Amino acid sequence: MKRRIGLWLKDALGIAVGASIFAFGLNYFIIANRLAEGGLTGVALMFYYLFGWPVGQSYLIMNIPLFIIGWRLLGHEFALKTLWGTAVASLAIDLTAKYQSPMPNDILLAALYGGFFLGVGLGVIFLFGGSTGGGDIVARLVNHRWGWPLGRVLLMFDVIVITSIAFIFGKAVAMYTLLAVFVASRVIDFVQEGAYTARAAMIISEKSEEIARRVVSELERGATVFSGRGAYTAEEKNILYCVVSRSELVRLKGVVYDTDPKAFMIINEVHEVLGEGFRTWNS
Repeated sequence: MKRRIGLWLKDALGIAVGASIFAFGLNYFIIANRLAEGGLTGVALMFYYLFGWPVGQSYLIMNIPLFIIGWRLLGHEFALKTLWGTAVASLAIDLTAKYQSPMPNDILLAALYGGFFLGVGLGVIFLFGGSTGGGDIVARLVNHRWGWPLGRVLLMFDVIVITSIAFIFGKAVAMYTLLAVFVASRVIDFVQEGAYTARAAMIISEKSEEIARRVVSELERGATVFSGRGAYTAEEKNILYCVVSRSELVRLKGVVYDTDPKAFMIINEVHEVLGEGFRTWNS
C-alpha cells in the first residue's frame, strides 16, 4: 500500500510539473503573440480573444461535462489522473497569465518555442500516465459511440478548431498554429520515448547459431533464434533476432558480415526497449 501511495504521489507531482510547463508555454509564447492551439485549448483561446474569458476557467468548464459523461469510459485510475491534470493545467494557465512575452517581429520563433514548451509539458503529463482532458475525452466518447479510431477523431477535432481559427483570425494565425501543433507533437514523442533509440536486427543466415554466439560473447547482448522457411526454396532456415543500441549497430554488422558475408539482414528503429541491458520498467 505504501508503495502504491508513493507511486501515486510521484505521478501526481509529475503531472503537476508537466501542467505548469504547458501553462507557462501557452501564456508566454502562444497567448502573448495572439496565436492559437488545437483541440479544446484552441476553443478556450478563441473565447478569450473574442470575449475576454479567462482561458483556464473556460477550459475547465468545457471539460466538466465531458468528464462526467466519459467517467466510466476512462477507467478509474486514468480518470483520476485526467481530472488532476485538467484541474492543475486550468489553474496554472490562469496563474501564469501575467507571464507573457510579445514578439511582434518574431512570430515564427514564438510558434516554435510555444510548440516546444507545450510539447514538453504534455509529454511529461503523458509520461506519468495523465491527461489534460479535452480532445482525449471527446475521442474516447466518439470511439465508444461510433467506433471511430482515436487518432482520426483527434485529427478531425484539431482540423475543425484550426479551420475555425483561420476563418476568425486569418490564415497566418492558423498556419503558425499548425506549426506549433506539429512541433508540440514531435516534442511529446521525444519526451515519452527519450533521445535514446535502439535498433532491432533480423538476420537470416546459414550460420545463425555462430552469429548468435558472437553477439552474446562480443556484444554482450541477448538474441533469439526463430525457425523459418524460405518461400522460394522451401528450405528450413533459422532467423536471428536481437536488439542493440545505436552505437553497437556497426559492431553488429561487422560480426554478421565477418561470420557470413551472404547473410540477409533487416534493421528497424526501435523507440523504446524495456528490460535487462536497456531501460528498467520503473524508470
